[in-house]
Amino acid sequence: MPNPERVRIDVAGGIADVRLTRGDKHNGLDWAMFEALGEAIDDIAAAGSAVRVVLLSGEGPSFCAGLDFKSFMAGGTAGADLAARGFAHRDGEVANLAQRTTLGWRALPVPVVAALRGACFGGGLQLALAADLRIADHSVRMAIMEVRYGLVPDMGLSQTIVPLVRPDIARELAYTGRILDAQEALAIGLVTRIADDALAAARSVAEEIAAHSPEAIRGIKRLSYEAWGRPPAEALPLEAELQHSLFGTPAQLEAVRRALIGRATSSS
Repeated sequence: MPNPERVRIDVAGGIADVRLTRGDKHNGLDWAMFEALGEAIDDIAAAGSAVRVVLLSGEGPSFCAGLDFKSFMAGGTAGADLAARGFAHRDGEVANLAQRTTLGWRALPVPVVAALRGACFGGGLQLALAADLRIADHSVRMAIMEVRYGLVPDMGLSQTIVPLVRPDIARELAYTGRILDAQEALAIGLVTRIADDALAAARSVAEEIAAHSPEAIRGIKRLSYEAWGRPPAEALPLEAELQHSLFGTPAQLEAVRRALIGRATSSS
């Protein structure tokens, strides 16, 4: 289980409610937060069918304001030692441990819905972009902040941002560190939609997802990342493989039964 002073997980009704709990620090990323995020990913992966969807949010005024530089620079060489841990790799994994705290959410077989408010900067933005859906409230501010600190975005942004926005827009944001408000983030594709209460709206979406066939939802997530936008020779066989694995199964027949009942009820 992750350190509850950094990340808390509650599972109910197929929804894993994952909340960053360092709200007084705008959920800044210190090493304990990195570790807790990695442990949360491991716990959800190990939960199997008990989790159908993840709801990811942060306590306090912000989702995540990015790297907590004070913690990494404190204590002379101690900060350097802590930072070095983030560049380590698990055996057989391409992503380092820092990258895994973002891309690990994408690697989960279930959808991840992020509820965003306040600051979503640097590593916090990269964490948000690893979610499948991002629902923001009107307070959200987003920035690829790393250039302001003489760094490059290195927590998986290369894998998450270009499918969402044009490459030249991504470059402009990375070159300048410019802060976007919620409306501009929506307009360029960084958020899925805006709601007055992002957490309530994200929970509603998570509940709707959890009500559908978990096998179908997992298949759709895999299809979306492995086939959408790929050449037909790569995409079409995966479509057929996934459909064949679902068609005629008890879960699929139950989904049909429920859909027919719902259609009959709505037409009566």
